Amino acid sequence: MRVWISTLFALCASPVLLFATAALAVGWMSYANARFGYAIDIPPGFTGLEEAANSDGQVFRNAGGTQVLTVWGGQVIEDDFEAEVALSLPFIEDEGWNITYRASTPRWVSFSGVDGDHVLYARAIALCGGAQYATFYLEYFVSDLTALKPVVNRLVSSFKEAPSGLNC
Repeated sequence: MRVWISTLFALCASPVLLFATAALAVGWMSYANARFGYAIDIPPGFTGLEEAANSDGQVFRNAGGTQVLTVWGGQVIEDDFEAEVALSLPFIEDEGWNITYRASTPRWVSFSGVDGDHVLYARAIALCGGAQYATFYLEYFVSDLTALKPVVNRLVSSFKEAPSGLNC
């Protein structure tokens, strides 16, 4: 998952601002990744940039480019999914993120951190019995923390291993 860090910072170089609308339930799209077999709902107003050359994921941005959601999958290199995630957190902290929240099970991990006026919310799920993973990162301004909650909840609840993927 050290690839997490290089992928995130290569694809998400701009700060993020999360919008607040009453119509959060309207206009959501679904993104499914065929290579790693995961799916996630994409918030209204986000459009995808071109899929990564290696087909591991995609970056979604709002029209102004101030809201960024990055999703990708990868192979677990460490002993297991939990060890993979544990080894990646110091790299995230080295990039300036102060991890303020972390919750995990053997099948998923969620964490968030702050860096100045920005928040990073991340979730990773185990795929293929723990041999692979999928991750999403959402970065946004601290001032939008309250507005973000329903969006994060929807992202988390929709982020799943897709039955059609299973390319283990």
